[in-house]
Amino acid sequence: MVKKKLLSFVLAGTMGLTLTGCGTKSDPTPGSIKGYDQGEQYVSIWVHSIEDTPEGHVYRESVNAFNKKYNGKYFADIEFIPRNDSGGGYSDKINASVMSGGLPDVLTVDGPNVASYAANKIIQPLAPLTKKEKSIYLPSILDQGTYQNKLYALGVMESSVGLYYNKDILKKAGIKVPDQNHPWTFSEFLTILQKVKKYTDQVKGYPLDMTFPVGEATIYYYAPFFWSNGGDLVSKNGLKADGYFNSQQNLKTIQYFKTLLAHKYMSKVAVANLFEEGRAAFKFDGAWEVNTVRTQFKKLNIGVAPYIVGDSWKGEKYTPTGSWAFAMSSKCKHKEAATKLVQYMSGIDSGKRIWSETKTFPSTYKAYAAFDDFDKDPEYKALYTQLKTYGHPRPKTPVYPQVSTSFQQVLENSVLSGMDAKTQQDKAVERINAKLKRYTM
Repeated sequence: MVKKKLLSFVLAGTMGLTLTGCGTKSDPTPGSIKGYDQGEQYVSIWVHSIEDTPEGHVYRESVNAFNKKYNGKYFADIEFIPRNDSGGGYSDKINASVMSGGLPDVLTVDGPNVASYAANKIIQPLAPLTKKEKSIYLPSILDQGTYQNKLYALGVMESSVGLYYNKDILKKAGIKVPDQNHPWTFSEFLTILQKVKKYTDQVKGYPLDMTFPVGEATIYYYAPFFWSNGGDLVSKNGLKADGYFNSQQNLKTIQYFKTLLAHKYMSKVAVANLFEEGRAAFKFDGAWEVNTVRTQFKKLNIGVAPYIVGDSWKGEKYTPTGSWAFAMSSKCKHKEAATKLVQYMSGIDSGKRIWSETKTFPSTYKAYAAFDDFDKDPEYKALYTQLKTYGHPRPKTPVYPQVSTSFQQVLENSVLSGMDAKTQQDKAVERINAKLKRYTM
């Protein structure tokens, strides 16, 4: 999941290795594990969470429910391997297990890394699912889990980023928010920012609370600017960056960010709680911002506006998506059993649990329909509507970590440090190409 600290795997030194085994335990026998009985297929699963957390509880409950439902046929054995603050721990265990051949049958994968895991044969396509089985999921979930037309992963959770606004400031400025299908264009938003500036200047703030943080947040929040403005970061097959990442259209989008800074619509340095303390009219942030404001900044009167789009946008999908998903390792012995576990862990009941216990968006239509929040709560309804209508996954490429890092560096260097944007784009392409070589030779 993408939250305040966003993480991505860098599978350095593990790519392209052949797996030799499957499972967290060495061929456990029925009776050696509580609940694992004679005649059941054993399926091991790793998750990236601490068990004694709301998210961990959800995974445990879902595994227990799976074992109850499929008692006598399948038995799932879960292991919790938490990440540390730098993103290691879980990814380190995967790296070591790829080399030793000790991966489990099912493992969690951060959505943007599905392509990388698939291209490097760490995971394999799921057993075939029917149209009906697929239809329960949001399009963004299926899109995220698909690489080269094969479905590799299904997530129990989704994510969305909102353009949050301060209702009180917009009311003073006489600004009306458009509906989801008619978002402000880049040009219109500049006019809006100019109108609210006199009000944010009075409280020594900025019209827009916006930064380019190191890590996954920058590409998660701001790749939509490029997509909605006619650009992309890599080719459709994920194997070419030249002509995409450094395109003229992307250069224009970078210039738009430079305009935001030049007009002092955003700060050059991060300002803590700028929006939450009422000193900014707008902020791009994840769905968790709703709960943050309601619990910690109760005086702030917020709304969610449609994500802004390029002036030539024609209704294409473009808004942020992506979170953790379940996938099957490449040498899993029991593919049908593992696929059933992936489906259950990502399914309707698990989605209900993930929302109830963590307030993380679920992945299936029926999970959303089970709660009034997405119909009656205006902020959550707006975020859900945006997600299911315009959700767009991050770039699908075997070298996603390099693309993500380069994206952040280009914006930071070009916008905040004033370096030549075209030069930065071209340098980024060189770095990405260096990583792509192994996949294109």
